[in-house]
Order: sequence, then structure tokens, then C-alpha cells
Amino acid sequence: MSDTGFFEKVFDVVRKIPYGRATSYGAIANYLGGKTGARMVGYAMNASHRLPDVPAHRVLNRNGMLTGKHNFPHPDLMQQLLENEGVEVQNDKVLHWDTIFWDPNKEL
Repeated sequence: MSDTGFFEKVFDVVRKIPYGRATSYGAIANYLGGKTGARMVGYAMNASHRLPDVPAHRVLNRNGMLTGKHNFPHPDLMQQLLENEGVEVQNDKVLHWDTIFWDPNKEL
């Protein structure tokens, strides 16, 4: 599968993450059949910033950390977007991650 095809599959999953919820790079990779593809999901999220309909701010690391925040136009934007959806963030980590976490393997 080409990177473009994989990226489009990632974007399709990310578009389905509900408002006020978030998932991890690894959960998306696992859903798409590649448990070791979390890094590729990260690359896709980097490429998604030119697409207005891909809520990249809802994709975090496996512990709920905002590790991708440096890829947004300014470092606080990822947190602001999450907080606008009612997600609490403290020290670059989503609070209540177990409640906020959305697993595409269970939800789709």
C-alpha cells in the first residue's frame, strides 16, 4: 500500500473520532492492521494539517500525551482545540484518559 493510500485510511478513521474524545496513534495503526505502524500514523497526522476536515488534535500518544503539539501552527493550539471540546489537559496530558480514549476496534 502506498503512503498516500495509508494516509487516506488514517484520515478516514480520524474523521470518525467523536467530538470530546481522542485516540492514540497505535490504536489507529492496530485498527488498520499494523500494530507496529504507530509511527506511520504520526506521519499521516503531520500531513493532515493541510486538510481542514481531519481533527488531528484528537490523536495522542498511548498515554494521552500531546506529543504531536509541535506540529501545529503554534504549540498551544492542540491543547486549545481539545479544551474547546471539553477535554481537560494538564502538563500536556489528557486527564481521565481512560474515559476520553476512543478505540476504533471497539467503536467501528
